[in-house]
Amino acid sequence: MSKYLVTGGAGFIGSHLVDRLVKSGHEVLVWDNLSTGKAENVNPLAHLVRLDVSKRNLQFFIDRGFDTVFHLAALPRIQPSFDSPVETHQSNVDSMVYALEHARQFGCKVIFAGSSSIYHDQYANPYTFTKVLCEQYCEMYNKIYKVPVAIARFFNVYGPRQIEEGAYATVVGVFEKQKRKNVPLTITGTGEKRRDFTHVNDIVSGLVAMSKDRWNAEVFNLGSGRNHSINELAAMFNHPTTYIPNRPGEATDTLADIAYSMEKLGWEPKHQLEEYVKMTISK
Repeated sequence: MSKYLVTGGAGFIGSHLVDRLVKSGHEVLVWDNLSTGKAENVNPLAHLVRLDVSKRNLQFFIDRGFDTVFHLAALPRIQPSFDSPVETHQSNVDSMVYALEHARQFGCKVIFAGSSSIYHDQYANPYTFTKVLCEQYCEMYNKIYKVPVAIARFFNVYGPRQIEEGAYATVVGVFEKQKRKNVPLTITGTGEKRRDFTHVNDIVSGLVAMSKDRWNAEVFNLGSGRNHSINELAAMFNHPTTYIPNRPGEATDTLADIAYSMEKLGWEPKHQLEEYVKMTISK
C-alpha cells in the first residue's frame, strides 16, 4: 500500500483519481479548499483536509510520509483568469512551488496537472501563463534538487462530476445541463473551434501510470488523439442551438499527440465522446 496526497482531490478530475487510488487499496489524503470542489465528491475512505494549498503545510508531510503528490489544485479555466490574474497566480504558481518544496524536503514524487492550453499562445491569458510558470518550476526543481516530477498536459476533460454552471463549467457539462432543462445549447462564436475531448477515466489512467516511475520533468499529453468542433459536439445532443459572442484568449484547435505517452506509459485512451453523449442523453 502506498500513501498519496491529492491536492484538488474534491474537484472533478481529482475526485475520480482519489476513487481509483482508494479502490487499489492505497491510503489517500485530499487537500482542497472547496472553492470549486465539493466535499461530497470525496471518497469516504479518503481523508479530506480543507485548506488552501497555496500556503505551507509541512506538518501533513511530516506526519504522513507520502510516496507521491498528485498536484491538481488550481484555479482552472481561461475566462475567469482575465478578471483575477493575481488570485490565479497565487492559487496556481504558489501552490506548485510549495508542493515541489515539500517533495524536496520529504523525498516524494510529484505528478503535476498541466494544461494543453500551453500549445496555444502562452501569453493569451493569465491562466495559461501560470501553467507555463508551473512547468518551469517543475523543471528547475528536478534539475537542481533532483525532485522526481512528471507533467501531465490535460486536454478538454469531460465525464461525471464535471462542472455544469458558472465560470468554471466545461462545454460538455453546459450542454448536458441545457439539454436536461430543454433550453438551446449555447455555442460561442461560429462553433468551429475544435477540441480534443478526453474522458476523465482516461485521464486518471494516465496519471496512475505516470506515478509508477520516477521522471525528470517529462511531459505527457493526456488526450484522446481526436478532436471535434463545438458544432459537431452540439449535433451529438440532437437539440436546438443558439450562438453567442466568441470568447477571447482561447485556442482555435486542440489535438493531443499521444504517441509518446502511449509508448512510455503503456497507456491509451479507451473512451469515445460520441458514446458518452449517447449514454447521457438516453438517461
